[in-house]
Amino acid sequence: MTTPVATQEFKPSPIAEAPFSAASAAPLVRHLRQILLWPLRLIADPKNADAALRPWQMLHDLPDSPWSEVHDEFSADGAKFEERHYNEFVTFLPYVQRFLYGEGRDTQAASPDALGSPMRVFRRHDVAQFRVQARPGDPVVLLNVQHIDLYFFFAVDLVFLNVEVSANDLTLPHAQELMYRLGRGYPAGWDAKGSPLHCLHSVELLDKNGLVLASSDAHDRKAFMQHVSQHRTPRITSHWAYLLKPLVSDHSVEAGPLRFRQIEYYRMPMMAYLGLDDPRALTRSDFIRLGLVTGANPEDRSNDSALPYSEDHLADFERRFCYDRFWTRGGSAPNTRYLCSGHSLIVVGATDSTFYSCSERGVLAHFRHQHFLLFLIAHFQKAALLMYSDRLVEALKQLSIGDANSVRAFKRAIRASFESFLGFTHRYWFHEVAEQAQARALFHMCANHLGLDPLYAEVKARMADMNTYLDTDSIRRQANTVVRLTVVTIFGLIGTVTTGFLGMNLLAEADAPWPQRLAIFATVFGLTTLLTVYTMVKSRRLSDFLDNLSDDKLSAWQKTKSFFAVWGKERGD
Repeated sequence: MTTPVATQEFKPSPIAEAPFSAASAAPLVRHLRQILLWPLRLIADPKNADAALRPWQMLHDLPDSPWSEVHDEFSADGAKFEERHYNEFVTFLPYVQRFLYGEGRDTQAASPDALGSPMRVFRRHDVAQFRVQARPGDPVVLLNVQHIDLYFFFAVDLVFLNVEVSANDLTLPHAQELMYRLGRGYPAGWDAKGSPLHCLHSVELLDKNGLVLASSDAHDRKAFMQHVSQHRTPRITSHWAYLLKPLVSDHSVEAGPLRFRQIEYYRMPMMAYLGLDDPRALTRSDFIRLGLVTGANPEDRSNDSALPYSEDHLADFERRFCYDRFWTRGGSAPNTRYLCSGHSLIVVGATDSTFYSCSERGVLAHFRHQHFLLFLIAHFQKAALLMYSDRLVEALKQLSIGDANSVRAFKRAIRASFESFLGFTHRYWFHEVAEQAQARALFHMCANHLGLDPLYAEVKARMADMNTYLDTDSIRRQANTVVRLTVVTIFGLIGTVTTGFLGMNLLAEADAPWPQRLAIFATVFGLTTLLTVYTMVKSRRLSDFLDNLSDDKLSAWQKTKSFFAVWGKERGD
């Protein structure tokens, strides 16, 4: 499922005098694109069986919803299909193409849903700009909204909030602070003056007319602390809560048909595109702060040794986090550098390169489409694995061994998780997304930094352990049933052979009146039933007696004691 994006440029954002030292010497970021991805776990309504599989249908059917579904450009007439869509499509391997775009229109399928992509996208158009201030005293910046989307995935209880914003002519410290602070779901704390830590000092969502739709309440320390105290879960900042509506937090007092829970760190995965006049003017410290998204350097930029962390810790930074295939003075997009830490994917290049700034065929187009999708796939896989791990923990928390209903619910939950994980593995889990060198390398960098393979192996092992436990428990129960039936059969065999010997009848009542024969039948039936039930009750002890009886190493007295132990005091296993 591809998503249409606007390609127009916006006027420069207003910038006030920078409070950073040596700000006049700081390079200008001529164009900044920032993309946020926030994975959230959907909490299904147990009364609605289809909610877990088709939450997008519920969103589509809600009245007055600000979200509308985005249909792909792969239409039959090809009127909306552009070259950038083709370039995006051919980047990926066939099985990834089927995941992203679905099957062809002429494919024979059992249902229309089988043709479409298992990924559904919804978009809202009411928010036009973010008006933000990074820190007290910093300039107020207008970020133009490119799009705000929700990504749903078939048969996986996840939703991704995707926000893309842009700005022009920012100083590098301002751009670094925005990259560092914008994607925070709630404040990490507050300083002595009551200002929220690590997140934006102020955020306002504006419509096309400049009217404020929502603003951040990160300064309301008491509200956030009370929420954690009462619900043991963080409170989402008001402007993010507004963007997600009608989705509401599972611990919110608000009513909502679609509810979510946080599944990862409160700092949203982020992508950024920076166009500068001369990327070579950036220092090693600048690249480290950009690649690790640590915020601006508060010290003098002329001091290249002012690193955010120790030199030993950053000794292998270029090898681990930099993709420098295009970090050269030649080529179509000279001086282009990719920085990937898993949590972030940053590209830095020169705006005077036509190919770097091209939104149809160049680096900007690749960043917004191919690279965004591979970044989305990596984080979707991680979020899904974390979700399955959470579901196992929740199932165990609800288990009470002594409660038969709890045991049955636990088994159903584990079986459902195992089936869903099996579907995830065959539909969404793959190690390679593309054969193109750049896309392949960037995906591997994301996957390695996110630790996808070890995480998958861990969750798979946990799933296998749970499933093995259920299988073992079923086999144990079946074995116990077989033992009980065997004991009943053995002891019932005595009476059967005795009464059936030579077909004799102890009571010759064949010619007796019907009432008398029915009374005898009912009496014998009742006694036989009681004897069978009693034998079942004592079946475990009787089984032990039969085992001892067949043991040649035991004496006759020990076997006799074993027989009387059938009616002895119950001993713990």
